[in-house]
Amino acid sequence: MGSKVLRAESVLRILSLVFAAMAALLVGLDTQTKTVFFVTRTATVKDMDALWVMTVVFSVVAGYHLLHLFRCMAFTWLGKNPCHCNKFVAWLYFVLDQGSTYATFGATMAALQAALVGLFGIGSLQWSKLCNIYTRFCDQIAGGIICGLVATLVMAVISAISAHRLFQLYPRTRRSSPKSAGGGRQWLLF
Repeated sequence: MGSKVLRAESVLRILSLVFAAMAALLVGLDTQTKTVFFVTRTATVKDMDALWVMTVVFSVVAGYHLLHLFRCMAFTWLGKNPCHCNKFVAWLYFVLDQGSTYATFGATMAALQAALVGLFGIGSLQWSKLCNIYTRFCDQIAGGIICGLVATLVMAVISAISAHRLFQLYPRTRRSSPKSAGGGRQWLLF
């Protein structure tokens, strides 16, 4: 069963890597130049900080998943998994997987909020709509945000696998008596 879980994790890491890289590339390389009222203006990802942060976060996370993919492939090939015996390594993978999931979720939601401001504008602040001028730019940003959401969902499943693998290392103990406060459980972190 361990080998099947490792292979499933490898497939999920490939999906996460592909969607994170697509999100970073779609958003990071997006530019469009338009002439409005005799003024030439170029829309780039650096015009909105949230889009630039999304590009950086997804680039780092894609690299992280590439390294983990190499780890999964190597341990599948060697036929062993260090997480089954080392609690520190399991905790490290769990924390890194959780952190990457939360970072991508936060970056995607911030980019979505910035994109909605560009799409609808804010009349009370006199921010005009930009997507009626830069249509291709906005379409590409929307594609990057959708890829980011898919990557985040796949990373959530990877985090669940990582949590399952971590908590398998802790033994199940039965309560000695129902009235005891701690239930007789001992939690050994490392």
